[in-house]
Amino acid sequence: MNSSTPTGVYANGNDHKKFKGDRPPCSPSRVLHLRKIPSDVTEAEVISLGLPFGKVTNLLMLKGKSQAFLEMASEEAAVTMVNYYTPVTPHLRSQPVFIQYSNHRELKTDNLPNQARVQAALQAVSAVQSGSLALPGAPTNEGTVLPGQSPVLRIIIENLFYPVTLEVLHQIFSKFGTVLKIITFTKNNQFQALLQYADPLNAHYAKMALDGQNIYNACCTLRIDFSKLTSLNVKYNNDKSRDFTRLDLPTGDGQPSLEPPMAAAFGAPGIISSPYAGAAGFAPAIGFPQGLSVQTVPGALGPLAVTSSAVTGRMAIPGASGIPGNSVLLVTNLNPDLVTPHGLFILFGVYGDVHRVKIMFNKKENALVQMADANQAQLAMNHLSGQRLYGKVLRATLSKHQAVQLPREGQEDQGLTKDFSNSPLHRFKKPGSKNFQNIFPPSATLHLSNIPPSVTVDDLKNLFTEAGCSVKAFKFFQKDRKMALIQLGSVEEAIQALIELHNHDLGENHHLRVSFSKSTI
Repeated sequence: MNSSTPTGVYANGNDHKKFKGDRPPCSPSRVLHLRKIPSDVTEAEVISLGLPFGKVTNLLMLKGKSQAFLEMASEEAAVTMVNYYTPVTPHLRSQPVFIQYSNHRELKTDNLPNQARVQAALQAVSAVQSGSLALPGAPTNEGTVLPGQSPVLRIIIENLFYPVTLEVLHQIFSKFGTVLKIITFTKNNQFQALLQYADPLNAHYAKMALDGQNIYNACCTLRIDFSKLTSLNVKYNNDKSRDFTRLDLPTGDGQPSLEPPMAAAFGAPGIISSPYAGAAGFAPAIGFPQGLSVQTVPGALGPLAVTSSAVTGRMAIPGASGIPGNSVLLVTNLNPDLVTPHGLFILFGVYGDVHRVKIMFNKKENALVQMADANQAQLAMNHLSGQRLYGKVLRATLSKHQAVQLPREGQEDQGLTKDFSNSPLHRFKKPGSKNFQNIFPPSATLHLSNIPPSVTVDDLKNLFTEAGCSVKAFKFFQKDRKMALIQLGSVEEAIQALIELHNHDLGENHHLRVSFSKSTI
């Protein structure tokens, strides 16, 4: 690469042309190409995007083109960063930023103007990273990491009114560095976790920023301490334990078995089970959309005032182009011939209480779905976006609308807007309802309940066959014949069957309840 002229840096790499045609993406490189960077962003803010993944060694800002090149110390760090940001678009100053590998293998910027500021920013950031610089506002004895401090945090979650999953913890704690392993368990009736970072410094910053914060509005309070363990041994990757460095681990049968020193750290190993296996991807209220003082999403208590943006990495919640904390979803790419407000009410009602649904009068493949609160909206969005419904891949994002308006009297609406706020079919009306513990992603196996004694296996199989499903397996629960599992041909079939048959009248004053199951038959 030509280092003597500024143009040489990007002219012969052609990075900025790569989006015009269908060129294959570049092979991994430790240099990353960033696009759509807001013009007023500082060097430190761009560097902060790379920090959670490793050392940032160089940066070139092309402000006129709203682009930048970021060089990581290793290709491995760059790959981790690209893999992380592919599903979760990073935001700078609330604007989405796009990241991919560059054609360049390194940045040579010695002779370029304005690099002094970049070097100063890199030095300041690496000083914070190495712990030689206390964070502003931190008591001095907390500003540096003590020698021998563990990279493992012990996390207790108090006021657990909403499910907190391993994925949620990973999403929150990843903002402070690379999370290697997480184990969740229940001890003394409290949901707890052990979480191991790549570096004790990451653990230190996460504890400083998050201890005492609420994950969701006014509940799920984090209590964080350093663990006596210096590393975790994870045997299974499932909803209770995960080793992010070993994707080859078996899922086990749900219960992570622990090595003897781990068991000693927990007390008796028999009690390890997470109260909430489902609900992957509740949106934490701790989304870090902007600025140096990290604001929480509206509704969460208190802003997380971490002054160093370099540490927080400024990752906004995925899909937060609408209003963070909003309870209205925009649902697109629906099948206009088959979708109905009632069908969307039933489907989205699996993840929260749906108050209103509006299918767009002029564009019937789009709809607005108003949930009871922002957490339920995020949960529905995370579970349903990308699923197939009536042959089309549904997309859900946060809407820019704060509420769904009902049509005025006399206004032509064709029955496309419906108010369900007083529906008897809401699953989550009762606070602390058991249904909160049974929220699972769409699956081909459905959980059926409220079955009257006179209804037989064949009755239920025929009911689903007549609804157009292929029934692969069926079994009643041994202890309780009011419940059963039915396995259908595909997830799409199961979604459509749930829409059609939830609340189906089975006679004897019994209405069938249908949910997605975490089990298979």
